Amino acid sequence: MSTSIKSFFISFEGIDGCGKSTQVKLLMKKLYDQKIKAILVREPGSSKIAEDIRSILLDNKNIDMSSQTEALLMTASRAQLTREVIIPKLEDGYVIVADRFQDSTIAYQGGGRGLDVSFLSNLNLFATEKLVPDLTFYLDITVEEGYRRVNKKIFDRIENAGKHFQSRVRSEYLKLVEKEPNRVILVDGNDSVEKIHSIIWNKISN
Repeated sequence: MSTSIKSFFISFEGIDGCGKSTQVKLLMKKLYDQKIKAILVREPGSSKIAEDIRSILLDNKNIDMSSQTEALLMTASRAQLTREVIIPKLEDGYVIVADRFQDSTIAYQGGGRGLDVSFLSNLNLFATEKLVPDLTFYLDITVEEGYRRVNKKIFDRIENAGKHFQSRVRSEYLKLVEKEPNRVILVDGNDSVEKIHSIIWNKISN
């Protein structure tokens, strides 16, 4: 799907605790400071229907949810967000910054849950009307470091999946970096917040 020259679609990915949400906030501030029209979205969520789906997905009461149901709900949320928010804003010349997008399904439901990655890739294309981010930043840290950083007493349903799950997620992300090096940019999540922000901004500016 083609978009206007002024529009640009950036996504951030990584395992829990990688620091992507911090970098998303810094990037949004930078874009605002540069007087660039930009909007931030998160997945799952950022629309009424998508937020309702998010509540179902993350609720610990839904411990019996199957992996297939999880994948379908994730992509359903993405489909609504894409049609309701992302496509219209891109057509209006906005920069879209997404805290997770299609690659999360490949990593979490593919790598983490063990579902067929090829099927999930096609499902993503259906859900997003073939829209793919122009640039994706994957912040890489170890699973152990991620758990050290996440300072929470209560974890949501997906966070509760455990370290082995997160390890499989990380492995799938690294496969994506190898598969799409021009789009998916690996960033060392162990660097300082300032250095990571500088790397990201320089890449976007270029």
